[in-house]
Amino acid sequence: MSTPTIYKRSQHSVSRKRISENALKVLNRLDRAGYKAFLVGGAVRDILLERDPKDFDIATNARPDQILELFRNSRLIGRRFRLAHVRFGREVIEVATFRARHEGEKDGASIADTGRIIRDNVYGDIDEDVWRRDFTVNALYYNIRDHSILDYVGGVEDVRRRELRLIGDPAVRYREDPVRMLRAIRFATKLKLKIDDATEEAFNRYGMLLSEIAPARLFDESLKLFHSGHGLEAFEALCKYGLFGHLYPLADQSFGSDRRAYKLVVAALRNTDHRLKQSQSVNPAFIFAAILWGAMVKRRARFLVTEIPESEAFRLAADEVFSEQIKIVAIPRRFTTTVREIWHFQARLSKRTRKHVEKLLGHLRFRAAYDFLLLRVEAGEPLKELGDWWTKLQELDGVDRESMITESRALPRNGRRLRTKRKRT
Repeated sequence: MSTPTIYKRSQHSVSRKRISENALKVLNRLDRAGYKAFLVGGAVRDILLERDPKDFDIATNARPDQILELFRNSRLIGRRFRLAHVRFGREVIEVATFRARHEGEKDGASIADTGRIIRDNVYGDIDEDVWRRDFTVNALYYNIRDHSILDYVGGVEDVRRRELRLIGDPAVRYREDPVRMLRAIRFATKLKLKIDDATEEAFNRYGMLLSEIAPARLFDESLKLFHSGHGLEAFEALCKYGLFGHLYPLADQSFGSDRRAYKLVVAALRNTDHRLKQSQSVNPAFIFAAILWGAMVKRRARFLVTEIPESEAFRLAADEVFSEQIKIVAIPRRFTTTVREIWHFQARLSKRTRKHVEKLLGHLRFRAAYDFLLLRVEAGEPLKELGDWWTKLQELDGVDRESMITESRALPRNGRRLRTKRKRT
């Protein structure tokens, strides 16, 4: 049995004032019912880092059915590991039973030959549960009974050093769950933590294990990375450690042949980070449109060489890219449909007749397509005149707009004025 370092209330900054009222209700009810109850994970970590927690997770020795019996407003979820969600209006408090170490397949556990945990319903006590958590800063237990923090793995000191360190041997822990590599990057970029050397060095060796993860789960992890408010930093870290290519191989290949494809993703993520900091809405389709644009353009060029019409070449290229990508990261159809529309509009934005312009301005996807055009300009594509034209047009109305549209008829798609031949006399 491991012996924890116990930080008394006077030795740490976690206060009940910083804990959700509903989380306190759950903790206190479990305690009064005779169960052990601890606030654990990100909430403890964030308060120690002087951040406001978004979620409050609880660990207990109560079994899932006992939690269900104690809280009428709860329901059990999960197959890989059963836990309870206790709902208070829009707030959900996640309550998990302590997990135990296990070897092989027994007592509700299931491990693949590669070492990956498939099912994990093996219950234990707190001194076993701590070793099942991923990083030391996420393995701190706030005891509701005496308001102390139990630290089995040096997590408090790592918080103070602002270091992210994996618990246990990276070779074992990444085989158990390769997504821990993505979580490491997300936590490090979001919380401004330095990744421990051993935790970081194993990325290159075990990145290929991400291919074993369900595509739907990798989609969820992608959203968490790119919509964290620090998406650009996360993307750069994924590229630095060679993990981006395991998630988006077609995009990664396009970066090598066209640096503008890489710059487009950088511009899109910088834009998304800014919008999130301003509490503005973001659409996941916009990021995926940027990530896969270079791959689509490359495929489209291949079809155009065979003299296939441009619209058909676009359709075939988009079909191929999405067909291959969703096998790895399962981007839902509602987003791929929007991505297609954003891409399709790029060609339509070059057509500037009155009828066409008015139709585009009234379209639901016009703004996203226009923003995407400006990002292509920022990435270095020679489309500045076209981008400026659409920007100026939206600032005008009435006669001035009509005049601008009429003037544009003398401009072909590349933005250069057509020359008229003079008749010989």
